[in-house]
Amino acid sequence: VQLVESGGGLVQAGRSLRLSCATSGFRLNDFGIGWFRQAPGKEREGVAIISHPDGKTDYAESVKGRFIVSSDRARTAYLQINSLSPEDTAIYYCAAIRGQIVNMIPARLYDYWGQGTQVTVSS
Repeated sequence: VQLVESGGGLVQAGRSLRLSCATSGFRLNDFGIGWFRQAPGKEREGVAIISHPDGKTDYAESVKGRFIVSSDRARTAYLQINSLSPEDTAIYYCAAIRGQIVNMIPARLYDYWGQGTQVTVSS
């Protein structure tokens, strides 16, 4: 089982990024995917989830309206981040949990994790 995030980088405030989470070793349609971020000195924060196979999504209140989670229901999940601000600077992780998920759930419940991708937003 493997999850590999990509798409991070250094961007200016106000721009957008799309992060990818490439999965292998399991059927994406049997798992929910969660996106998390961890800023320096802060705890890991859940920002979005997408359930499979129904495609339902949920977001943290702090990112609603700016973040969009999606997937191709085959191998890859995505996190679109719009109107980036320096407060979005963090390492972003994707994680997988077997079964359907309805809303945001604690990080400790996820089965598999990626290694993370750094997003740095300059003002």
